[in-house]
Amino acid sequence: MPSTPQIRAQYVSRRTVLKAGATLLLSVTVPLRAHAAQILAVRVWPAEDYTRVTLENDTDLKATHFIVKDPERMVVDIEGLELNPTLKSLVAKIQSNDPYIKQVRVGQNRPNVVRLVFDLKEEVTPQVFTLAPAGNYKHRLIFDLYPNKPVDPIAAMIEKGDWSDPAPAAPAPTPKEQLAELKPDLKAEPREELKNELKTAEKLDKLDKSGKLVRMITIALDPGHGGEDPGASGKNGSREKDIVLSIAKRLKAKLEDVPNIRVMLTRDGDYFVPLGTRVEKARKVQADLFVSIHADAFVQPTARGSSVFVLSEKGATSSAARWLADKENLADTIGGVNVKNHDKQLASVLFDLSTTAQINDSMKLGRSVLGEIGGINRLHKGSVEQAGFAVLKAPDIPSILIETAFISNPEEEAKLLDEAYQNKLADAIVTGIRRYFAKNPPLAKNRLT
Repeated sequence: MPSTPQIRAQYVSRRTVLKAGATLLLSVTVPLRAHAAQILAVRVWPAEDYTRVTLENDTDLKATHFIVKDPERMVVDIEGLELNPTLKSLVAKIQSNDPYIKQVRVGQNRPNVVRLVFDLKEEVTPQVFTLAPAGNYKHRLIFDLYPNKPVDPIAAMIEKGDWSDPAPAAPAPTPKEQLAELKPDLKAEPREELKNELKTAEKLDKLDKSGKLVRMITIALDPGHGGEDPGASGKNGSREKDIVLSIAKRLKAKLEDVPNIRVMLTRDGDYFVPLGTRVEKARKVQADLFVSIHADAFVQPTARGSSVFVLSEKGATSSAARWLADKENLADTIGGVNVKNHDKQLASVLFDLSTTAQINDSMKLGRSVLGEIGGINRLHKGSVEQAGFAVLKAPDIPSILIETAFISNPEEEAKLLDEAYQNKLADAIVTGIRRYFAKNPPLAKNRLT
């Protein structure tokens, strides 16, 4: 039988072990309970369409929100969060020209709950949702603030340009001048194809000189990516979304110098537009053409050249085209789409019923544009390629996607950043579009009205 000193020693030893075990248990569990989510970055993307606020964080966040009237405010409570300097920086990121947010206030509402109060400039319909990690992003909590009365795209397009006067600002070119512009190296005797273009140009020229606006041509230009989705990037830090927006704006100005053409941009600033919404915007303005502009990238910096793509019903024409389409179709995942609303949109807009006629017309447009681009830059492939690009799925609008050059190629990145090259590229696309319409004059607009 153990002696009293032995019993006391065993008791002390047992108590020491239990105390050490309890300390170890607390060291494992307490930090897990005390750990709060960390805000890694905050971003604000103001635009006429909507304003987006993004909180990027290291874990999934739960948020509740409600609207308060007189004055208009949106209150957001985020659970499992403590204030940090990054989150506080949101206050300074609200710009005075934001269409919908006047200012934001940030505070610790109660332990582990942060409250954001957005003071609004008008009534909005908010969408609050989370995004799983994608691309270079961690978890994201998104606040999209849409106006209660959405901007009418046709009214907005007309407001930004004056097409009420049918007479062109400069005298319309004669048919011969049009041909000279399209093919400055023509011989005295044009081939049969160009003779047909001459006849069509003569008819269009008479319409222009009559001073009567018979038919406006509407072209939808789609600068790829934007906002949360930067697209591809170059070695020197250039971003696809910036370059293609610059090219699109130059192209818009040049197209609107052509009599009876008006242009709608699917985005005119640095914000994200879902793929289906781009198609929907083009259809709302009853566009005659849809031209999506991109700057390609590949894992090897030696890849180079321009390309033009149209939709395919049966599969891609090459593995490279399929790879590129898959990459471009990831834009919604990276840019951030509210899936609950996106499913309805896809059902109503991206029919997957694109007609053979639409694809045939797209091929004609693609060949015409590719031929002109080939005059200013090397072509990645000498023919128009096809693949399942979601953004080309308007069933009633000839649609092409132009990969202007490889931004991942240092030499081509330098070209894409050069204003002179951007102007040459825009001129080539304008010439290709004019050549297409010379051979395929637009029909009366009765298909959508």
